[in-house]
Amino acid sequence: MALIVQKFGGTSVGTVERIEQVAEKVKKFREAGDDIVVVVSAMSGETNRLIGLAKQIMDQPIPRELDVMVSTGEQVTIALLSMALIKRGVPAVSYTGNQVRILTDSSHTKARILSIDDANIRADLKAGRVVVVAGFQGVDEHGNITTLGRGGSDTTGVALAAALKADECQIYTDVDGVYTTDPRVVPQAQRLDKITFEEMLEMASLGSKVLQIRSVEFAGKYNVPLRVLHSFQEGPGTLITLDEEESMEQPIISGIAFNRDEAKLTIRGVPDTPGVAFKILGPISAANIEVDMIVQNVAHDNTTDFTFTVHRNDYQAALEILKQTATSIGAREATGDTNIAKVSIVGVGMRSHAGVASRMFEALAKETINIQMISTSEIKVSVVIEEKYLELAVRALHTAFELDAPARQGE
Repeated sequence: MALIVQKFGGTSVGTVERIEQVAEKVKKFREAGDDIVVVVSAMSGETNRLIGLAKQIMDQPIPRELDVMVSTGEQVTIALLSMALIKRGVPAVSYTGNQVRILTDSSHTKARILSIDDANIRADLKAGRVVVVAGFQGVDEHGNITTLGRGGSDTTGVALAAALKADECQIYTDVDGVYTTDPRVVPQAQRLDKITFEEMLEMASLGSKVLQIRSVEFAGKYNVPLRVLHSFQEGPGTLITLDEEESMEQPIISGIAFNRDEAKLTIRGVPDTPGVAFKILGPISAANIEVDMIVQNVAHDNTTDFTFTVHRNDYQAALEILKQTATSIGAREATGDTNIAKVSIVGVGMRSHAGVASRMFEALAKETINIQMISTSEIKVSVVIEEKYLELAVRALHTAFELDAPARQGE
C-alpha cells in the first residue's frame, strides 16, 4: 500500500463530467489499496471570473478580501469531487486549507506555506477515507484566509506530500509527461521517463510550462518524487526525482526549452568606470523589473556597451528608464529589440561531457542563425537569437543532440 497525493488542475475539473471522470480515476487507485489525498484547483476559468467580479467593484481589490473571494473556487470543487466519490461508494471528506490548517505567512495573494498540521488527514486516511483538499489556499496566524499565488495548487500538492511523507506526488495535467521539447514545435519530441529536479527547475525557469517553478523547488527541497501524468489518458508519465543515474545511455541533454516572452535592451557608449553596472541596473531593479541575461563589452575608447534582457511585458517601462539613465551618465544611446527569443539546452550530462556548447553553436551556425547573447550554468546553455529563427533553432538542436524519437528519425 502506498500513500499518494494526486493534484488535478482546473481543466481536469473544469466540468461536472470531468469531476466524475476524476472520481473514477481516484476510485481505481483506492481499490488498488493505496491511501489517497487529492488536491484540486478551482474549475477552469472560475478564479478569473471571481477576480473579474472583484474588479467591477474596485480597480485594485483589497488583497485580504480578494483572497476570501477567490478561495471559494476550490471550495466548490472539493465538495463536488467528494460527492462524486461518495456516490461511487468511496468514503471521502473535503477540507479547505483552513480546515487542514495549512499555515502561511500573511502575504495575501502570494502567501508562502510555513507548516501543515497533518493530524486530521492521517486520521481520515486511517479510517479508510479519501481526503480531498482545496489547493491554492491556507490561513495565517490571525485566522485570515490566504492564497498562494500562481501555481499555488501544485505547491499545495507537493507541500502535503512532503508533510505526509507520501510515496509519490502525482500532478495530473493536459499533457502526458515532460517532453524533450514542445511537440507542437518538434513533432519528433519524446516523452521523458525520468528527469532530475535540477533539470526540471531549469526547464521550468527557461520557458517550459508543464510545472510551476515553485512546486519543483519545494519537491526538490523535501525530496518528494513528482510524477507528471495526463488527466484522462493512461500512461506512465514522467518521474521527477533527485537521482542522477550514471548510465552510458543517459543523454547529455535532457531537453530544449525556449521563451518568446523576452526583450533585449542595450545602452551604448557608457563611460567604463567602477559602479557603472549598478548605475544602469539599479533603476531597473528599483522599478521591480527582473533582468535575465547580461552581456558587457568594453571598447578601445574606454566606453562599454551593456546589453540585458527583460520580460517583454516590462520592455517599454525598462526602455524609458534606460533612456533616462543614458542621459544622466553620458552614454551615447539606449535602444531595444522585442524581436528576440531565448533557446536553452538543459542536461545534468553536461557536467561530465566537454564540447556541449560548441556543438550547440555549430548546429545553429549550420542553419545560419546568429547568436546575439550567451548565458551558461553547470547544466544549461542559453542563447538569444532572432525570434523568426526560434522554431528552426529548436528543431536543429533537437536533432543535433539526438533527441528525435528513433522511430521518426529521417522523416
